[in-house]
Amino acid sequence: MSAREGHRKPAAKSRVDADLWEEFESICDSAGLELVHATFAGGTLRIFIDRPETGVTLSDCEHVSKMVSALLDVVDFGQQKYLLEVSSPGLDRELYRPRDYERFTGEKIRLTYRTPEERAKRTVVGLLEDYRQNGGDGEVTVVIDPGGERIDVPLADVETARLEVEI
Repeated sequence: MSAREGHRKPAAKSRVDADLWEEFESICDSAGLELVHATFAGGTLRIFIDRPETGVTLSDCEHVSKMVSALLDVVDFGQQKYLLEVSSPGLDRELYRPRDYERFTGEKIRLTYRTPEERAKRTVVGLLEDYRQNGGDGEVTVVIDPGGERIDVPLADVETARLEVEI
């Protein structure tokens, strides 16, 4: 599965086109890193990277920043000034793709989703119990804290999903 398959589409103002995404992903892959997400909004290009087994170092961020800067110069990105930020996704990282949900099954998350019945947004905190392919987009099961209610949410209805930091 390519990195773009199943990737939740960001708002139009923040979309990074598929060609740039592939270039960013190639830069990350060559450094043994994973491209988690990239957005461009408000004159800032934000790139989130990860090294699942050991975490991201400052050196990793510097390396990716230098490589991406060189690429952006070549492709003449941004007709105006822009700021480039490269960082780890953080402890409360957002989940974007099916592989994120697979990787963090068993972790506590904060999930905001649209409820088709109520035509409203609902936010819950609970254990990401399962991710499974259900048709084209996939579906997650979350066990809500407290009480243990289980809900199944299609990824197409997910607004945001983040790891919940437990202290």
